[in-house]
Amino acid sequence: MTRTPATGTARTPPSGVGEADGVDRGPDTGPGGRRAGVRRAIRTASRPEPWKRGPVLAVLALLLGLLMLLHAQVPNRIGNLGSLVATFLPWFGLFVPVLLAGALWRRSAAAMVALLLPVTVWLSLFGGLLTDKSHAGGDLTVAGHNVGAENPDPVGTARDLAASGADVLALEEITAQAKPLYEKELEAAYPYHTVQGTVGLWSKLPLSHTRPVDIELDYGPLADTKPADVKLTYNRALRTTVATDQGPLAVYVAHLGSARVNPKGGFATDHRDRGARALAEAVADERNERVVLLGDLNGTVDDRAFAGLTSQLRSAQEAAGDGFGFSWPAKFPVVRIDQILVRGVEPERSWVLPATGSDHLPVAARISW
Repeated sequence: MTRTPATGTARTPPSGVGEADGVDRGPDTGPGGRRAGVRRAIRTASRPEPWKRGPVLAVLALLLGLLMLLHAQVPNRIGNLGSLVATFLPWFGLFVPVLLAGALWRRSAAAMVALLLPVTVWLSLFGGLLTDKSHAGGDLTVAGHNVGAENPDPVGTARDLAASGADVLALEEITAQAKPLYEKELEAAYPYHTVQGTVGLWSKLPLSHTRPVDIELDYGPLADTKPADVKLTYNRALRTTVATDQGPLAVYVAHLGSARVNPKGGFATDHRDRGARALAEAVADERNERVVLLGDLNGTVDDRAFAGLTSQLRSAQEAAGDGFGFSWPAKFPVVRIDQILVRGVEPERSWVLPATGSDHLPVAARISW
């Protein structure tokens, strides 16, 4: 304020005077205020300080993006690290909000820009799974379930599966004790079935040309010395033909070897990988154009160990599912290791069924010709 020479009284300066004196005159809400806000943001971003902040966050964001982008190049020589990364690849996206929070806290422009790489890569890999790709219709419903050797309620599990309405039902990890229970509970809904060792198939349609599939559970010089009837007791894969109104459908059921993570050996997958290669060879020799593979493969389709299978078959979940379709562990699913892979048929819908007494969730798909 200023004083007049004559009286010394105070008078208020005219509007616009003193606007740069630091006095708060309320928010600018008009177009001019918004333009001023944009200009302030541009001036702030153009200053060197925000770009100098958070260099570690920026580097971590770039490394995360490169890891997801080049995950197929991560070597398996040390502890099958590449396969381990591929198994949990979708979950690497959780690091993005963590890094974003750090970038906002540090007000780091460099980190914010660097985060564009992992966001773009993650969306390119998994963005399609965030949408519902299912369609109405279909000719046949297939389902698969690792019923679990330690399942405390095989009778209840069988009843739940029968109630699902699946036309073709594949079970893995069937024990000798539980086998008669499954057969009894499923016989009313499924007049045709076959059990080959620890895997089985129940069908509303006739089956033929059924046989076990050798996925090399036994290998080495003594592998061929075991009698066939002995091998059948622990067999973990089969092949059969389902007679449909549209023609024969070759169905494979498989339970590949387990994958284990341990401090010394890393991600141990030797048995699983050997079985995956043998199964891929069996599918390659399949003469039927229409093929469905149901099974606990103990791995995700992103794992390079299944390249021989995924080059011939496609995932029903990726083609016609809604979401990731995680199936294990049942109490808190984090990966989809129970797969439905197809060739020569069109997946219309793919989904996960409610939990049973098993540590896996059942999976199902609706297919058409």
